[in-house]
Amino acid sequence: QVQLVESGGGLVQAGGSLRLSCAASARTLVNIAMGWFRQGPGKEREFVAAITYSGDSIYYSDSVKGRFTISRDSAKNTGYLQMNSLKPEDTAVYYCAAVYFRRWMVLTKRETYDYWGQGTQVTVSS
Repeated sequence: QVQLVESGGGLVQAGGSLRLSCAASARTLVNIAMGWFRQGPGKEREFVAAITYSGDSIYYSDSVKGRFTISRDSAKNTGYLQMNSLKPEDTAVYYCAAVYFRRWMVLTKRETYDYWGQGTQVTVSS
């Protein structure tokens, strides 16, 4: 099983920045793709961003494109979500997700992912 631990959430003013981290551990991390999802109060969990193991494919939701950047370190064991120009509507619990990537998998769908972290709260004040 893949274990995921998110960190980096907190309270920030509108226009500010935060960087979320997702530390992954498993027997092997080869071919693991990572995604970020968020869930606001009373809302469904929605896609934010995703990245393949090698970083050759990256996806963003329209609502965060140009403001958020997804990446992973050289060892591929830690993923990051850099969030800039934060807005109050970005307030949510942010979840890291992972899956052993296979051809034709759609990384923008939450149903694709097999492993999930416990979430980290991001609150953006106006």
